[in-house]
Formats: sequence, C-alpha cells, structure tokens
Amino acid sequence: MPIELGHFALILAFAIASIAAVGGFAFWRSGERIAQFVSQAAILQFVLIAIAFLALIQAFVVSDFSLALAAKNSNPVIPMLFKISGVWGNHEGSMLLWILILVGFGAMVAAFGKNLPRDLLTLVLAMQALLTASFSGFTIFTSNPFWRLSPAPLQGSDLNPVLQDVGLAIHPPLLYTGYVGFSICFSFAIAALISGRIDGAWARWVRPWAILSWLFLTLGIAMGSYWAYYELGWGGWWFWDPVENASFMPWLAGTALLHSALVMEKRNALKVWTVFLSIITFSLSLLGTFLVRSGILTSVHTFASDPTRGLFILALLALFIGGAFLLFALRVSTLRHGGLFAPVSREGALILNNLFLATATGAVLVGTLYPLLLDALAGVSISVGPPFFNLTFAVLMSPLLIVLPFGPLLAWKRADVVAAAQRLVAAAALAMFLAVLIAALSGATVSMAPIGLLLGFWVAFGAFAELVERGKVGRIPPMDSVRRLAGLPRTTWATAIAHFGVGVTVLGIVATSAWETELVTTLNPGETTSLASYSIAFDSFDPENGPGFTAEVGTFTITDTDGGTRQMQAARRTYQASGLPTTEAAIQTYGFSQLYLQLGEAVNGTHVVRLWHKPYITLIWIGTLFMAFAGALSLTDRRLRVGAPRRKARQVREAVQ
Repeated sequence: MPIELGHFALILAFAIASIAAVGGFAFWRSGERIAQFVSQAAILQFVLIAIAFLALIQAFVVSDFSLALAAKNSNPVIPMLFKISGVWGNHEGSMLLWILILVGFGAMVAAFGKNLPRDLLTLVLAMQALLTASFSGFTIFTSNPFWRLSPAPLQGSDLNPVLQDVGLAIHPPLLYTGYVGFSICFSFAIAALISGRIDGAWARWVRPWAILSWLFLTLGIAMGSYWAYYELGWGGWWFWDPVENASFMPWLAGTALLHSALVMEKRNALKVWTVFLSIITFSLSLLGTFLVRSGILTSVHTFASDPTRGLFILALLALFIGGAFLLFALRVSTLRHGGLFAPVSREGALILNNLFLATATGAVLVGTLYPLLLDALAGVSISVGPPFFNLTFAVLMSPLLIVLPFGPLLAWKRADVVAAAQRLVAAAALAMFLAVLIAALSGATVSMAPIGLLLGFWVAFGAFAELVERGKVGRIPPMDSVRRLAGLPRTTWATAIAHFGVGVTVLGIVATSAWETELVTTLNPGETTSLASYSIAFDSFDPENGPGFTAEVGTFTITDTDGGTRQMQAARRTYQASGLPTTEAAIQTYGFSQLYLQLGEAVNGTHVVRLWHKPYITLIWIGTLFMAFAGALSLTDRRLRVGAPRRKARQVREAVQ
C-alpha cells in the first residue's frame, strides 16, 4: 500500500506542477490571487514528493522486494544506513531525490518570499513548477521508481559495494542540493526577463539562494573528492573525471555569479552579465545531469546507460537551456546599463574575477565535451586528461590568486591600487618568508612549488588585510580593535574567511603535488619497509566477517621518527550477495599529512603493497570547510535574509505603479 500511495503522490505532484506552471505563466499579471495559488501549489508539491520519497525509503528499510528498485539495490543484511542511502544510489531513486530538492526550494521561496513583488513571485514559482512537471514526468514515464515485481524475490541483489560507505550516503544529497538550488537563480532570471524587473533589489533577492546553493555544492564536491580518495583506493583526490567536471563547472560559474550579483546589488551594474550567469550556472547543472544519466560516459559516478533516458534528458536540456537563451536574446536589449565606474575599483576587480572564472569554466567545458563530440561526430576517440586541465588551470588561476586580496581593499566606483598594495605589504612579506623557508627546509630543487606556496600564503594572509584595516589593528588600543571587528557586517567576515579557505586549499594542493612520495613493494607478514621517515611493518593477514561481506584484513604497525607507533588496517572485501570485490585503503593522519596504504592481492603468500606519503593533503578539504562556513555565515547577515524587507518591497511596488 505505501508503494501505491507514493506512486499516486508523484503523479498528483506532476499534475499540480503542470497546472501551476500553465496558470502562473498565463496569469502572472493577475496579482495577489494567482501568487497565492502558485505559492500553495509549491508547498503542496513538496508535501506530495516528500510522501513519495518516504514511501520509497520505507520499502528499502523493510526490504520490500516486491519493489523492483529495492530488489535491485538492497539486501536484508546490509546496515540500515546503506539501506536508506540505497534509495538514491541508483538512477530512479536519485531522480526522485533531485525532484524532492527542487520542490523543496520552491516551497522555501513560497514560504520566505512573501515580501517579493507578486508578479515576480508568480513567475519564479511558475518556472519552478515547469521544472518540476518536466522532471517528474521524465521520472514517471521513463524512470518509474515504484515499479512492482511479481512474484517478489526472497532476496535483493545488493547495493553497489563502492556505494556502501558513509561518504556516499552524504555526498549525493549535498551535491544535489547545490545543483538544484541554482534552479532558483535560473527561475529568478527567467522571471526578470519576462517582467522586466531587473535591478539592485532583484540581485538582493537572488544572492541568498546563490550563496545557499554554492555552499552545498562546495560541501558536495569536497565530500565526493574525499570519498573517491579513500574509497576507490587510487590514492588521488581529483582525477578530472568528466563527472567530476560536471559538478565543478556549475561551482565555478556559481562563484562568478556570487561576485557579479554583489556588483549588481551595490552599484546596479552588470545586469546583463548577472542574468546570463544565473542562466548558465543552472544550465551547467542540467548538463551534469545529462552526462551522468545519458549513458555516454562510463564512470563509477554514472547512474544510467539507457539511451532512451538520455534522449529524454537531452530534449529537456534543449527546452530549458535553449528557451532561456532565446528569451535572453529577445529581452537583453531592454536592459538598462547601471552605474559607471573606473577600471581600478572594486567593481573592476570583481569583473576581473568573473573573467578568469568564466574562462576557467569554458576551459573545463571544452576539455570535457570535446572528446565526446569528436567521438560522436567523427568516430575518433581521444583522451583529454589531467595534464591539459592542470596546465590550463595553473595559467588561469595564478593571476586570479594574485589579484584576489586586492578586491576587498578597493573602494567602489574609483580606487587607489597603490594604497591597497601598501595595506598588503605585511601579508606579502610574511607569505614570501614562509614560502622560501618551507622550500628551503624541504630541500626543493628548481620547481614551481615555491611559487605555488607563495600564492597560497598570499591569498590566506591577504584575506584578512581588510579586517586589519577596518579594525585599525595596531593603531588603536586592542579592545577598541576587538569592538570594531565585532561590529563589522558578517558578510565582511565571510568574505575574509572564504578567501582564506581558498588559500588553505591552494597550499594543500601545492604541497601534496610537489612532495608526495610513493612506494610499490611486496611484503609478507613479518616484513618491514619504510617511506618518508616512517617504518611500516606488516604484522598479520587475517580473515574477517562483516555485515554482508567477507574480508581479508592486513594489519600494519607504523613507527614514526619520534618512535611512536600506530596501527593501520587495509582490507580486501567480497560482498556475498553480488560477489563483487572492493579494496579498503588504510589511512593514518599525522598533523595535516597522511600516510595512505593499499593492499593488493596475495600471490603465493606475498602481497603487493602501495604506499603514499601525502604531505598536508588534508588542507585541501579543510580549506573547503572554511569556504562553506563562510557561505553559512554570510546567510546569517540580516542584509542577506531571504526576501526583501516589507517596507522596501512596498516602495518597489509603489514605484512600479
């Protein structure tokens, strides 16, 4: 019965979304009544999709294998967490999660956007309803998660073993929230183009949604990176996999959108560019959905290989992206230019930021799609791998990192770059000192590593130059500085923390890329090897039983330079239901560095062991946590709360009338 209820709820949500989309676009000028209708419809869609999703979870939890999806992706012996995460560990269930997040954002707009102009609110929710109707229709007709089996099997097949991990229970919801959250920015852009309501107030309404989506996308990408690092056993944190790129492109475009919307809010400038970024960011999210589910890619990240689904998604892609850019082309000439500013100004710095980010997005897009298009059109298979992306990114990001600390120190409209540089002298001196010191202590030969360290420290220390300046640190009594710093807007703190996080991540990337060491050897229990001043002793190799799998576990004792010892366990598992093997790497963290061990198959009692020492690699993910925290902090600023103050919204309506 719950399965039928969930199926009916999904169909009903599809019908309500279709009606809300048609009614909203047809009668968006009708004022309060139609706005209330689409708002109530948005909340009702969320309730119905939530019921459908809970019905799916219930079937997985109780191992109801009359549900085809549960029979294919679950088993009674797997832990409860992985039964639940199995709901979205497949194409059909993940699509329903995608739709749940989509209607969740629509319901939040309906709940928190009551102070928006009625016509704008109606158009935004109508666009969200159209997206919901399209993707719920796709799910119902090509990817029905509620398909029944008769007779029902006694046992399920199993969830893919590499997905039976805490990281994969967390990663997809975070990533989808970021992906789908940008639909709100997209809907605001469409609403603005239709209504002609594009001004600083529009940017103020869009920015919180962009920040929220960017925050979750940052966490989702970081979680996915760390999962691939420790679970797949490859020893790397980023591989420029096309599906990794599919999430990275909207992150780059979304970062540009955040900065562009700030210029539009403060100076009523960059209107065309901000609307364009709102469209392109969600378009890249849709492109990622197509890449993952079309079957044109073979990857551990992909969900589907059915070309029919790929064609359906391609049609949706053409409808929404093509329609949005057609509307943009028709309406762009009606947009008025905003305030003027000098090239050397905060606006100019933010435009330069956007230029580099947009170029980087384009480079990743070309590197990702060119091999696919060449294969489809000419039948020629080529590979665009890490060397291309690493070189391209180094060239594009280095200038951006150099100018990044200047931006917050420049005044709006017109600024003095020499004065800003003088405030950064201390940060530059400290960054140079530490970069040279670390390079010298590491015994580095001629390489780019010291330059990378210099850039990382420069961004990290320069991030707080504005706080030092505005707090008058060192120029007034310390307690007065503390009070001035405490009184600064939270967005100012958020900017500093986010830029500091970028610097920390750069330091982690540079350190692990330049000084990582690797050893591939063979060991028997009782033998010892060494790597990077660590002694690794192979103690034992023992069988072990786990929930739904059997394993062979190798135990190693690590002795560091101080004589301290720690134990690590690496394993090779075989899952009983599917018979599939996985490799579980052993990781030991020392400060910000890690020792990484992968155990190979045994041949005549001898094991192939791969060891990596990865200096300061954890800084990569620590930096992303700083960025995400900065996004959350900025959302607590009263100036960025969802929706405009009631008094201002009323003034806007009066001005229009």
